[in-house]
Amino acid sequence: MPDGARVLDVPCGQGRHAHLLAEFGYDVDALDYSKELLDVARKRGTGDRLRYTRGDMRSMPSKWTRRFDAVLNLFTSFGFFAHPSDDARVIREFARVLRPGGTLVWHGGSRDGVMARFLARDWWTSADGTLFAQEREFDSLSGVLTVHSTWSKGAKRGTREHRLRLYTASRLAEMCADAGLVVEQAYDGFNDRSLRRTSSEMLLVARKE
Repeated sequence: MPDGARVLDVPCGQGRHAHLLAEFGYDVDALDYSKELLDVARKRGTGDRLRYTRGDMRSMPSKWTRRFDAVLNLFTSFGFFAHPSDDARVIREFARVLRPGGTLVWHGGSRDGVMARFLARDWWTSADGTLFAQEREFDSLSGVLTVHSTWSKGAKRGTREHRLRLYTASRLAEMCADAGLVVEQAYDGFNDRSLRRTSSEMLLVARKE
């Protein structure tokens, strides 16, 4: 895209992508629901070409209608809501804020590949000596992956749990089509090879009609 193209990073988290996109010369808006993460993002810096907004990606600002040349939804930032209808709302919002001919770049887990390589549990030690362990459950009917995480370092330890609804590329393409977006390319994550059945990640490129 040309210098100055309008890009939306949603959800933006700590702003690691939005900040770099603005440095690269794009006009960037970034949205996230977490005040804490946005505080971290703003500490990286803001300016005329980088603006952070707190909000829900199921209902983004009305003034953003047809505003953006590209919308980025990166690093498994989709499928967190309790009902699939909310995920469909998010896709419709992506389409609404894109200008005609604009591009959606979506990156996340591929249900086909995750199931092909499913690990019920694993563990590893980080560089600072923290031991991490995860146990995973997958519900085939709902498509929800539940991950139970435990960590320990010396006398300190903690646990957390998160859930994520996984989609196939074909289902996401259908959801995009319903919103007026045509998926034109499907990649094996951030690689230049095409999406495969065993790809655990996928990157989809869709165009607004």
